[in-house]
Amino acid sequence: MTQASRLEKTAVSPKAWTMLGIGVAAQAAGTVFVSTPAFLIPLLHSEHGLSLTQAGTLAAAPTFGMVLTLVAWGAMADRFGEKWVISIGLALTAIAALAATTTDNYALLGIAFLLGGMAAASTNAASGRVVVGWFPKDRRGLAMGIRQMSQPLGVTIASLTIPTLAANVGIGSAVGLSVALNGVLALICAVALVNPPRPAARSTDIPVETINPYLSNWFLWRIHLVSALLVFPQFTLSTFGLVWLITEQGWDAAPAGLLIGISQFVGALGRIVVGIWSDRAGSRVGPLRLVAVSASAVMLAMAAAGAAPWGVPALILLLATTVSVADNGLAFTSVAEAAGPKWQGKALGAQNTGQFIAASAVGPVVGALIGAVGYPLAFAIVAAFPAAAIPLVPSRDRDISV
Repeated sequence: MTQASRLEKTAVSPKAWTMLGIGVAAQAAGTVFVSTPAFLIPLLHSEHGLSLTQAGTLAAAPTFGMVLTLVAWGAMADRFGEKWVISIGLALTAIAALAATTTDNYALLGIAFLLGGMAAASTNAASGRVVVGWFPKDRRGLAMGIRQMSQPLGVTIASLTIPTLAANVGIGSAVGLSVALNGVLALICAVALVNPPRPAARSTDIPVETINPYLSNWFLWRIHLVSALLVFPQFTLSTFGLVWLITEQGWDAAPAGLLIGISQFVGALGRIVVGIWSDRAGSRVGPLRLVAVSASAVMLAMAAAGAAPWGVPALILLLATTVSVADNGLAFTSVAEAAGPKWQGKALGAQNTGQFIAASAVGPVVGALIGAVGYPLAFAIVAAFPAAAIPLVPSRDRDISV
C-alpha cells in the first residue's frame, strides 16, 4: 500500500456507523451488569455483614461466567450471525438481573450474577464481528478503537449510578438498572441490528477462510499470548494505581479517584488514536510491537516515579495508563482479520478468555509482589511482561477477512 493510497480512505456507509453504535451500546449495557457487583462491595461489607472475601467473590461471579461462555457465544455468532446472538444474550442478561433483584440470599445472588455474566459474554464475542464485517480494512482500526470504548463506558455508567442507587433505594433497585438497559438493548438489537454481509466463497478447492487458523499457523496463538502479557501492566495500574497514589504519593482519596477516572477516559480515547494510526500505517502488528515496547518503558518509569518531584508521578501514571490499554483494539482487529469469517467469533471469544484469565491473576500476583518488595520493584518486575511480548509479536499481518 502506497502512502497516497493510505490517505485515500474507503467510504463507510451510514448503516455501518449505525451498526457500530448499536454494538457499542449493547456491549456497554452488558458491562454495566458485569460491573454492578463490584460497586456493591462497600455496601455489602459495611451494612450487610459480608466479609471482603465474600463480597469480592460475589463481584467476580459475572467475570467468571463470561470466561465459561465466550468461545461458545463466538461459535454461535460464526454459525448463526451476530444479530440473534447479541439479542438473545442481552435478553438472558436482563432475565438474570431480574432474578438477582428478587432474592436476599447471597448464594442465589451469586448464581444470578454468574448466569448473567455467562449471558453478557455474547456481546463481547459477537460485536467484534460486526466491526470487521461492516467496515473496510482501512477503517477497522478506528472502528475497533471505538468499539473498545464499550467497556470503560459501561464501567463509568455503573460507577456513577450503582453506589447511589444501592445506598438510597437498595441493592435490588441498583441491579434493576441492568434489567432496563439490557432489556431495552435486546429489543433494539432484535429490531435494528443487521448482520454484516458475508464475503463470497473463494474459488479454491479448500477456501482459506474455512481452514482452522489455529492449525494452519501460529499467528493467532502469538497474538493471544502477546495480549495476555500486555494485560499485566494494564490491570496493575487499574487495580493498584489508586492505592499507590494514596499510600505512596500522599494524595487524598477524592483527587486520586478523579485522576484515575481521567486516566481511564484518556486511555479510552487513546485506543481510537492508535486504531487510526494502524489504519494509516496499513498494519496492526507494527503498532502493536511499539505499544509493547512503550508499555515496558512506562512501567519502568512508574518504578522510578516515587523519586520524582511532586506532580510528575501523576503525569507518569496518566501516560502509563494510556499506553497500557492501547493494544486492545489493535489485537482484537488483528485477531478478527486473521481468523477469517468462519472463525472470527470463536477467535475473538478465545482472545477475551485469555485476557480475562490473565487479568484474574494480576490482583493476587502483583499484590503479593507489592507486599514482598514494595511498589517500585514490583512495577519494574511487571515491566518484564510487555518486554517478553515484544519478540512474540508477528513480523507481518495476516488478513483473510476480505
